[in-house]
This record gives sequence, C-alpha cells and structure tokens, in this order.
Amino acid sequence: MTTAEATVRLARISDRPLDPAEVDAAVTGPHYGAVVLFTGKVRDHDGGQAVSALEYSAHPQAERFLRTVCAELAASRGLPVAAVHRVGELAIGDLAIVVAVAAAHRAEAFAACAELVDRIKHEVPIWKRQLFADGLSEWVNAC
Repeated sequence: MTTAEATVRLARISDRPLDPAEVDAAVTGPHYGAVVLFTGKVRDHDGGQAVSALEYSAHPQAERFLRTVCAELAASRGLPVAAVHRVGELAIGDLAIVVAVAAAHRAEAFAACAELVDRIKHEVPIWKRQLFADGLSEWVNAC
C-alpha cells in the first residue's frame, strides 16, 4: 500500500445530518477486503435516565484536532480513515458520529476503527449536553 492510500480521506465537523455512505465511499477501494463503518446514534437513555435529546458543541479548532487524530492513526496503521462528527441539536436516533477504516482484512479494520473512535472521544474537543425527559440536563464529553 502506498502512503497516498493510507491517508485521511475525510475529517469534518458538521452541523448537518451525517451520511454513512459518504464516509464509507471515502475509504473504499480495490485494495481493501474490509471496510468497518461505525455509526454512533443518539439513544433514549443513559445511566438509568430517559434522554430526550442531545446538543453537541465543539471548540473552534475541533476539526483540526479531528484531522490530527485521523492522520496519526492512518500513519501508524497504514490505512485510509474517514470521520465526521455532528454538532448542534440532535434527536433520538440521529447520527452523532460516523467513522470508517478500510483494510485488507476484517480484524485489522475492526481494531483500527475501534481505536479511532476511542481517540476521537478522548482527544477531540467536542462536548455533549444530555437533555433528560424530566427537564434536567448535564454536560459530558463527546461520543
């Protein structure tokens, strides 16, 4: 695989609904037998409380952090990666994050995708506010 193939194909913060097909297409190619696509959705509960919605906000440099995390993983693994994270108000079932990694084999793609999602969650300055059904809310780290 060439260095050009092991790159960040897409790294974006968006206030628009996310398209998994766009993220998948960014990494798909004839060299890859496996593409792992992760979609993180807004769920209706957390910690025993009913969640009614989420609001994501990002640091002004969050996209730069996202691109850096993606570039580091692409370089260390030698694989193409893509990631898009949503900001703004999201309803139950909306996509909050879509990540894809392509590799020759599934085990490598699964491991790299899991690592990328974890790194985004811990290293990219995006925060979520959970809105609970009882009218209360709390701020937590992203994803």
